Amino acid sequence: MRGRAVRMIPMIRAASLLLFTALAGAAFADAPRMAPMPKPVLNTVEAWGVRNASCAEWTNACQVCSRDSAGKPQCSTPGIACTPKAMMCLKKK
Repeated sequence: MRGRAVRMIPMIRAASLLLFTALAGAAFADAPRMAPMPKPVLNTVEAWGVRNASCAEWTNACQVCSRDSAGKPQCSTPGIACTPKAMMCLKKK
């Protein structure tokens, strides 16, 4: 009798694992889904350049932006301790 019980232990473990997996899968199926990532928006320095198309180069004293050959704004990376000032056009088209 004891030999038969010992041989059934692996089967009981497998059945328990299968049952646990099925129950866990059902629980995760109802879990809330993450919202899709929003589309990236232009930072305010780039957006200023889009709104002021006649300006070829502009700054906020932290970043300097200019237009590439396609006319899209390309901006420098601001310094870590920079305090932005009012936007200013440095060069007109």
